[in-house]
Amino acid sequence: MQFQLTEEHLMIRNAARDFARQECLPGVIERDEHQKFPKEQVLKLAELGFMGMMVDPKYGGSGLDTVSYVLAMEEISKVDASVSVCMSVNNSLVSWGLEAFGSEEQKQKYLTPLAQGRKDGELYIGAFLLSEPEAGSDATSQRTTAEDKGDYYLLNGTKNWITNGSSASVYLVMAQTDASKGSKGINTFIVEKSWPGVVVGAKENKLGIRGSDTHSILFNDVKVPKENRIGDDGFGFTFAMKTLAGGRIGIASQALGIASGSYELALKYSKERKAFGKELMQHQAIQFKLADMATRIEAARLLCLKAAWEKDQHQDYALSSSMAKVFASEVAMWASVEAVQIHGGYGYVKEYHVERLMRDAKITQIYEGTSEVQRIVISRSILK
Repeated sequence: MQFQLTEEHLMIRNAARDFARQECLPGVIERDEHQKFPKEQVLKLAELGFMGMMVDPKYGGSGLDTVSYVLAMEEISKVDASVSVCMSVNNSLVSWGLEAFGSEEQKQKYLTPLAQGRKDGELYIGAFLLSEPEAGSDATSQRTTAEDKGDYYLLNGTKNWITNGSSASVYLVMAQTDASKGSKGINTFIVEKSWPGVVVGAKENKLGIRGSDTHSILFNDVKVPKENRIGDDGFGFTFAMKTLAGGRIGIASQALGIASGSYELALKYSKERKAFGKELMQHQAIQFKLADMATRIEAARLLCLKAAWEKDQHQDYALSSSMAKVFASEVAMWASVEAVQIHGGYGYVKEYHVERLMRDAKITQIYEGTSEVQRIVISRSILK
């Protein structure tokens, strides 16, 4: 087994680290406090080629592997998880899904500007619309409908918890076309935000990742051309599940970044702060906390890289991605709490960053498949 990163991987990681420190760190507390979407940072990510990292260059992407994507996601998530989740959705859920299953016409029209993150000089990103008021973990219970009207579908319904909800130009929408067929009656449609009948609901006031814009999206008699359906009739649920398997690698990497960012801040603080006449790092209680953090984070990193490697090798990575997500997200939650504890009272103050990382960590146990759902996926795999 080869554990050493290539020179290209190291270059990508360093570029992402520099970007995070130079472009994301300034103003991150203010963006969090005021729920300000990081448009400037996302546009600069697009300039670096990080909004379509794994997309073929012929469609405007960077043509990089999933390992590179994991490395970049970790570094950016150390500093600002609101920026990294915008990047993750556009890469893992929207661009990958379109490239893997879209028609050539769909790729030319939508994937190319999505991979570049720009169109006509303006921000151009996507969103993935699966969750509903009554369909979160149970993704088969779609209430959003797409009625076949011959040469178009008539889309009606509501989607919840949509990352990039107001900033996206393109939505990938899962909807029920034939309820009698259950999950086999679900389709995925490419919907433009500017179309008549598309309504962006109020922005959610969230615990964490407050810079990312999370909205409900409503569809009122939206006409969707037949050519905007992805894949054959009834392919929508399979599309969603296959796309989410890759998306979990992105969120696992985000959780890894939150955990490692928490650890790095705690390690730095332990060398600067004194208690009882010596630095915190000289106290065995703190040493053991740091040792446990470093060990669990390294284990999470290896799980993320294994899932990414399997994806790059065109192997079945569903099990590995679920293992990576459930473990990394729980490490993120635990490590961020430990980082606050090591900081003591200062950890409860915004300017030290760790309280924000702790708030950001929680969502990684919930979105793109809760920890409970990941355990269902894992148990089914090992018991079959």
